[in-house]
Amino acid sequence: MPKISVCIPTCNRVHLLASAIASVLDQTYTDFELIVCDDGSTDSTPLLMSEFVGREIRYIRHPQNIGKSNNMRSGFAAARGEYFIKFDDDDRLTAHFLERTSAILDKDPSIDFVSTDHWVIDINNQIDESQTKLNSHRWGRSSLSAGIIEDLLTTVFLRQSLQIGATLFRRSALQEVGFLRQNWQNCEDNDLFVRLAIADKKCYYLPELLMEYRFHAAQQGSDRAIPYLTDKLRYLTSYEFDLEKLETVRLRRLAETQLALGLRLIEVGETEKGRRMVRAGKSVSEAKMWAGLGLSLLPIEWRGRALAAVRELMK
Repeated sequence: MPKISVCIPTCNRVHLLASAIASVLDQTYTDFELIVCDDGSTDSTPLLMSEFVGREIRYIRHPQNIGKSNNMRSGFAAARGEYFIKFDDDDRLTAHFLERTSAILDKDPSIDFVSTDHWVIDINNQIDESQTKLNSHRWGRSSLSAGIIEDLLTTVFLRQSLQIGATLFRRSALQEVGFLRQNWQNCEDNDLFVRLAIADKKCYYLPELLMEYRFHAAQQGSDRAIPYLTDKLRYLTSYEFDLEKLETVRLRRLAETQLALGLRLIEVGETEKGRRMVRAGKSVSEAKMWAGLGLSLLPIEWRGRALAAVRELMK
């Protein structure tokens, strides 16, 4: 049985998938299996995978799209390793990732997962050092010290410091919390880290740049806003925190999400639902709420430009 299961979920990114796979095959640690789970790709992903399948690589192909978290759950269900990592098809592991992180889990059985820092790379696999530093600072990793994270819930919820693709887990710890929830497209990683923290799992932070996270245009797009905000709303309503500091932040983020989602719904013509959402988010900004309600009275074809103007004025 392999010591480590590496899972790469993919969907229509054949132009990037080969690079992700190569980063696993180039690891200095070799006791692993690689599972590529394909969420109904319609590009040439199956052809690419026909060149790789065998030995330590398994290919799970879903004939139709079953959704992001469901696809990842299929890879997790197939895993046999004691340790588990999932990273996206547009990212890469550095050559020493498995060696450095597994050594920590091997040494201390009380540690449930090891998380690292990561490089930022562009579409051509070039490291952007300035963006890497900004990214590490923005998410609070530059202030994390090596060792056990004492206040894990604050780290993963308040600061959102950890990146799931830069983290090696004991598979048993993930099994205990149910891994990812079914039928989620967004925020599933944040949700998993919060549930691990609530379950008192122990994380070791290794402040080394051992993964490569890609910034590229395909990550953006207004068509993703409503699904993302809908899932973020579901994530933020999944918990109530005993610690006042965290609960205050949760409620503020919840109201911000309701307001943002309401404005987007009004923009696309889901007027009544949008109005309910902007009213629910009024604690963030009554001015934005009233602006949204006012703009909802406009003809649908005018709303996009009007809401864009409002966002610019209220930045």
